[in-house]
This record gives sequence, C-alpha cells and structure tokens, in this order.
Amino acid sequence: MSSVPHIEGVLSADEVVASAESIARLQLDTGMIPWFSDGHCDPWNHVETAMALDVAGFHHEAEKAYEWLVETQRPDGSWWNYYLPDGSVEEAKLDTNVCAYIATGVWHHWLCTWDRGFVDHLWPTVDRAMAWVLGMRRANGTVLWARTETGRPWDYALLTGSSSITHSMRCASNLAALINEPRAEWIAASNHLANVIATDPDAFEPKQRWAMDWYYPVLGGAMVGEQAKARLAEGWDVFAMEGKGVRCVSDEPWITASETAEAALAHAAIGDLSTATDLLDWTRSHRLDDGSYWTGIVYPSGERFPFGETSAYTAAAVILAADAITIGSPASGVFAPRVMD
Repeated sequence: MSSVPHIEGVLSADEVVASAESIARLQLDTGMIPWFSDGHCDPWNHVETAMALDVAGFHHEAEKAYEWLVETQRPDGSWWNYYLPDGSVEEAKLDTNVCAYIATGVWHHWLCTWDRGFVDHLWPTVDRAMAWVLGMRRANGTVLWARTETGRPWDYALLTGSSSITHSMRCASNLAALINEPRAEWIAASNHLANVIATDPDAFEPKQRWAMDWYYPVLGGAMVGEQAKARLAEGWDVFAMEGKGVRCVSDEPWITASETAEAALAHAAIGDLSTATDLLDWTRSHRLDDGSYWTGIVYPSGERFPFGETSAYTAAAVILAADAITIGSPASGVFAPRVMD
C-alpha cells in the first residue's frame, strides 16, 4: 500500500504534501511544470517533478505533466532542451538524457498507479523517444550527449547523462515487457552502457569537478554492490560539507539541495539509509514555509543562488529521496536495487 513518506524529525508527511503542492501550483494549464513562476522548463526536470507528484498522491497533475510531453514531442521522438511558458522554444538543442527520461517517469507512474491504460497511451511516445536516443549511440556503446537543431552532434558522451540513460533504458525495457512488446535491443544496450560506465571512465568527457559525476553511476544503477559503496565513499570528502549538504562542484562552497537529495537517493540505493537520512536532513536549511526549496546556498555567507530562486525540481528531488528512504510508495526502489548490508 502506498503512503506519503514520513521521516520523524527530518521530513513529515504533511511537509511532503506541502512540497508537492508547491510544485502543483507552478503547473500551467498545458501541463508544463516550469522551474519557477514564469521560468523555463526542461523535459528531464519536468519528469522529475511529475514523479514527485505521484509519490505525494497527485496523480491527476502527474498525468497532465506526461500529456504535455505527448503533445510537445517532435516527430523524430525528441524534445527541445528548454521551453518557455508560452510554448516557445528557448534552446534549440536536443539532449539524449533529457529525451530518455520519460521512460523512467512512465515506469514510475505505473508502479504508483497500476494504470495500464495510461501506460498504453504513453507507450508510443516512449518508444519514439528511445528510438531517437539509441540512434545517437557510438560504436563503443556510449550515447552522444546532444546535437544541434541542424543535426550536428557533439562528439562526446557524458558520464552523468549516460548513467541516467542506462537507467531509462531499463525502465523502457520494463514497459516493453509489460505491454508484451519486448525490446531485447534496449536491454542489451543498457547492459553494454552500464559496463562501459563501470569499467572505462575514459570513455566519457572528464567532468570530475561536478558532483553528479560522483554519484550518478550509483544512482543510475551502473555501479552496484562493493563498487558502488567504494565510489560513494571515495567522493564523500570531496563533495560533502558536513551538516550542510553536497557541493554542486568540488572547488566551490556552493551547496544545492537537489544534488544533496540525489546523493541521498544514491546512498539509499546501496542500503546506507543512515547517510541518506542525514543528507535529506541537511536540505532543511533550503526549505521555505510553503514547502518550496531554495535552489542553492553559498557558505559561509548564506547567500542564496541563483539569487532568490526556488526550483520545482529541487522540491521533487527531496520528495523522491524521502520516498526511497521510507519505501513509502510502490515506486520507491525505482532508481536502483537496494543492496543491504
């Protein structure tokens, strides 16, 4: 049975609902969920917010969010990187990770609702998206990061994006099996990419400065077991500021609540619920009374960055981390199998 996450002394169920309400208030009539009022929207974070809405029981709003993706998908299966509230395109770039993430969202929605009709409705959208993403694969199994409007691709793959794509391909494969249209090539591609992530770091553009490159191979499930535990341990002193959160980059005291919550998700995936709970607790300094979250805080000054910004995707990451820690919803283990000590 699904229940709204509640972690005594850290994040209450009422607070989770308040955060979901802060996301829902941003949703436009079209179903689009911008980062903040009058802000832009990218399909990856849009899916993340829809997932959080489902965790809190806001299934109607989540479905409206997915319908927006159905309506805005390009004929080739992709989406532009950023959209403005009036529906115009802010950035005419096509990002493989951004386009793949719908598979994670639809699989998550299925786990939360068991609504097979909705899965059937979204399946063609997911199928086209994955076909486009796999069309950007290189010979070594990695997926190019992005291409321009005119078709010129970047010539490298990103570790964070590839880790998320690996996970999205697994979710897409689960959906294909559910509707009895198996895609063995998706499973093979996911396994191949996960192996490259786990064994060949030189296959990706070096971005070690960024915290997401630290924990995403674990969050996306490419690294599991002892390798996953070792990776999180190795990066802890580089990225974690004790009692404050996770730096978005290693060389600046810039703490972001979304990276902190995602690091909590990665620790929950390896069974380290104590550290995951501590990380989630550290996000409270970002929390506002209405349930929204400041995107970032600079230490020691306490300055908010970007100036005055709260972001829907930050509240969403907190909700998803709380769900993973408490096993509150049927989708709480969606990111990676939990490896218990």
